[in-house]
Amino acid sequence: GRTAISRAASVRLLDANHTQHLPATKHFSSAAAAIQEEPASKSSPPPPVAAAAKEETPFVPSPQRKYKHFQNVELTPAGVAIIRFDNPDKKVNTLSFALMREAQSMWEADIQSNSDITSIVFTSAKESGFIAGADIFDISSVQDKSELVPVIEEALNFFLHMKAKDVPMVAAIHGPALGGGLEWALWCDYRICTDSKATKLGLPEVKLGLLPGFGGTQNLPALVGIQGAMDMMLTGKNILPAKAKKMGLVDLVVAPQSLESVAIETAEGLANGTVKKSKPKKKSLINRFIEDTPPGQNLMWSKVKETVDKNTDGNYPAPYEIIDCVKYGLAHPGMEKFKHEREGFAKLAATKESEALIGLFDGTTQMKKLSSGAEPIKVKKVAVMGAGLMGAGIAQVTAEKGYDVLLKDRDDAAVGRGISYMTDNWEKKCKRKRMTNYELNTNSSRVTPLSDDTESWKRHFAGADLVIEAVFEDLALKRKIIQQVEEVTPDHCVFATNTSAIPIADIAAPGEEVKRSENVVGMHYFSPVPQMPLLEIIPHAGTSDEALATAFAVGNKQGKTCVVVKDVPGFYVNRCLGPILSEVTALVKEGVPLDRLDKAMKKFGMPVGPITLIDNVGVDVASKVSNYLASADLGGRMGGGDL
Repeated sequence: GRTAISRAASVRLLDANHTQHLPATKHFSSAAAAIQEEPASKSSPPPPVAAAAKEETPFVPSPQRKYKHFQNVELTPAGVAIIRFDNPDKKVNTLSFALMREAQSMWEADIQSNSDITSIVFTSAKESGFIAGADIFDISSVQDKSELVPVIEEALNFFLHMKAKDVPMVAAIHGPALGGGLEWALWCDYRICTDSKATKLGLPEVKLGLLPGFGGTQNLPALVGIQGAMDMMLTGKNILPAKAKKMGLVDLVVAPQSLESVAIETAEGLANGTVKKSKPKKKSLINRFIEDTPPGQNLMWSKVKETVDKNTDGNYPAPYEIIDCVKYGLAHPGMEKFKHEREGFAKLAATKESEALIGLFDGTTQMKKLSSGAEPIKVKKVAVMGAGLMGAGIAQVTAEKGYDVLLKDRDDAAVGRGISYMTDNWEKKCKRKRMTNYELNTNSSRVTPLSDDTESWKRHFAGADLVIEAVFEDLALKRKIIQQVEEVTPDHCVFATNTSAIPIADIAAPGEEVKRSENVVGMHYFSPVPQMPLLEIIPHAGTSDEALATAFAVGNKQGKTCVVVKDVPGFYVNRCLGPILSEVTALVKEGVPLDRLDKAMKKFGMPVGPITLIDNVGVDVASKVSNYLASADLGGRMGGGDL
């Protein structure tokens, strides 16, 4: 899998502002200085994946609560058994080894021999969702991955045992039904989901270097067709309710308030014959040719492999194993197909690629938590200074998450360009069905455009809780902006600078312009902001814990992957990329062809080649950064090249 550094290679080094003068800064000993360290008394090193699961409270059964992972089974007068997933120790339901064992016990005790049960509804008691997927900590805790084969076989036998009771089963889904959660629903006879924005269905195992192991590679193609299933499994994409209904993944979409009542009514109808069981979506003539004839299948599998080769460069084994499982199932319609699937799952779980991808997933999850115990201030209104591409992008992702936004620039024309940028992006989302017109109008209404000529701008800023500056890389300008902001904002207001080069300590240095140095922090976004997930958060030595916690909380709500780093030259990303790009230019000087360099690095696992990256960023900008890092503290690490 790709390392954190290779992921970082896909982000822009700098935005257009960074052609300005880069001031000298303090010197640090090594690139490792970019890592933000916490005092030993505050935190310990992050635990390994297998040990990172939260320790759960020992469960003691009682008549009111017989099971840990399920509420007590409810039986309606019409004979509908309602089984609600609910682990009180976790915010979301996950399909763990413990849940599967308890499910078998619950089934035998309450369902199997009860002749009064005419149908079953599976749903969740949690507002957070149905089932968010399998518990990856269970998978990581098994040292010999071949031992996963009998574990998965036991789970599969349980699903077959459920089907053998021969009563209709309905999955009532609100919120995420991902991975093993969707696979559970696929074993049901009918699927109903809510129209909530929180509801999404998918099989994202490929993102962890795995494949769906509970029958997903067999049941999904049978339901939605091979092409639709391959698209879901090979990309790991989430399917929203409207599309899920259109492609036949669910049978009905309802309002969240109606989910359980409609599911119970549907279960009754399935039992008495007034509602028909779900059937695979009828294929068009062209799809029948592609999926059901040898010539069509040959063409289809050739195209699928071609796409996977192009997207992975052969670096990831999981997509190829998924293809193999589906093809095997088509050729072997009996129970052997499930055996082949679980053996493929165990084989993938033992690969270094899966281990690395699970590590990245776990690390990303842990990064959503800040080790400091400080409480962030409550942010309602965010002001963004600078309406260029960077500032407008920051304003866009902030408004989309429900904040009131003030977007300010020097004149109305500059602010207008920023508003147009956001509006264009939202209109594109509407065309692609990723946003409704109502959401577009709501987001637009949250943004207040302001300029230096707007008489009321100071009154607007008086209500700001966070100000994010995204102007040119000029130290004097940034300090002047802080002075202007401090004069009109409340004392608790946090000031964040989007600089990628100027030391935060220099921007925040107490003096005539800066009075509230403790409220100053770096928030370095990457362009284009709506697409790039990384956000570097950089406290200086005097940044308060509350200001840091506030920047972190806002970044998380914006959907960013927040990395807290030290206030050192290049911060984290540019500090990693600088030496790489310098070495690349050294290889170019030695005669290595440009296309060969790009291909070699992409084959290694980088998302984009270094030559393409330099071209996208601009050779002049990359040169400025390299010279700056060389003159700062990286010294010889930047030698050899001539960027």
